[in-house]
Amino acid sequence: MAKLKSVPKRRRREGKTNYPKRFNLLKSRTHRFVVRPSLQNINVQITLYSPQGDKVVVATSSQALHHYGWTVHKGNTPAAYLTGYLIGKKAQKKNISSAILDSGLRTPTKGGRIYACVKGIVDAGVTVPVAEEVLPTMERIEGKHIGKEAAQLFHATKKKIDEAKL
Repeated sequence: MAKLKSVPKRRRREGKTNYPKRFNLLKSRTHRFVVRPSLQNINVQITLYSPQGDKVVVATSSQALHHYGWTVHKGNTPAAYLTGYLIGKKAQKKNISSAILDSGLRTPTKGGRIYACVKGIVDAGVTVPVAEEVLPTMERIEGKHIGKEAAQLFHATKKKIDEAKL
């Protein structure tokens, strides 16, 4: 008799879901801070598990930074921080005080954009467990490595997010 082959789940075959990692995140029964960076954008969500499908509680993208005066590239480290900061302020309005990082299939790099988002949400007042040594330096977060104008624009945008009624 022929040996039967086991076919992996569809989302695993497509390379979209790591089921053991997802299961460990869901066991915590807390909000998940989902970060999905691309070359041009950074999409972030705060989700909660539901048997019918994950419920998105708060979501934003680095494209939303345009409304607060960020007119330069929206896929870099300062934009990632500001996106995390923005969703952190929105999460506080919805009484979300803590979350855990869900980076999907991406392996977060020390000092990278994913951790810049985490630093932004932590600075906004939401508790996310993360080690200090993996967060980017303030020079990179403020955009000083890009130029003086980027650092000034960063501070102006952050001030507008603080003043905004979200």
